[in-house]
Amino acid sequence: MLDLSSFNNLQLDAIREVGNIGTGNAATALSKLLACMIEMDVPKADLVSIYSLSEYYGDPDSVVAAVFVRSFGEFGCSLIFIQEEEDAGLMVDLLLKQQFGDSVPTNLQPDMRDSALTEVGNIILSSFLNAVNLLIGTQHQISVPGVAHDMLAAILDVVVSIFGQMGDMALVVNTQLRLGASLQNEENRIISGNIVMLPDPDALELLLRKLQVL
Repeated sequence: MLDLSSFNNLQLDAIREVGNIGTGNAATALSKLLACMIEMDVPKADLVSIYSLSEYYGDPDSVVAAVFVRSFGEFGCSLIFIQEEEDAGLMVDLLLKQQFGDSVPTNLQPDMRDSALTEVGNIILSSFLNAVNLLIGTQHQISVPGVAHDMLAAILDVVVSIFGQMGDMALVVNTQLRLGASLQNEENRIISGNIVMLPDPDALELLLRKLQVL
């Protein structure tokens, strides 16, 4: 079984490039969903132990929103999209404005906002995964997405306890998205987010073989 110490620079660079390609595809899908131009900062992608995930985020007591899915198929993995609560709320507001225009209801119930957040997160993660599968020539099926709001430390504890049973490495991709002003009466906005992909051990080996670096 692969472990972090066994990866050479060529393999790590190949995996990081997968993260960059997946994030670019996700940004394109988000641009279509929100009907606005999106500029993406160069993503920072790292392969890390899931037990070190907390080192790649901010205050463990900060409240975050997380959307998660499971991918089944030849390339089995779990994916999570984590945002600060403020950024998640802004993304939901932009989606609702795109769908309702200026008549967005002001008294939406939390479950309605969570439904919108889940839709955004699912599109981001699905687009990321589609790019990966297209790159390596595999097919997949994706689970129904789930959403959670909690302190960052609590979310990461769940990641370790659940997904640590399948594998102990994660591809963490961090980027900032700059949303353009093509949405009416909107100024440019910056939204940050982290895509975390936790490949199954066999899937990680498959990825390296498909990329011809194993």
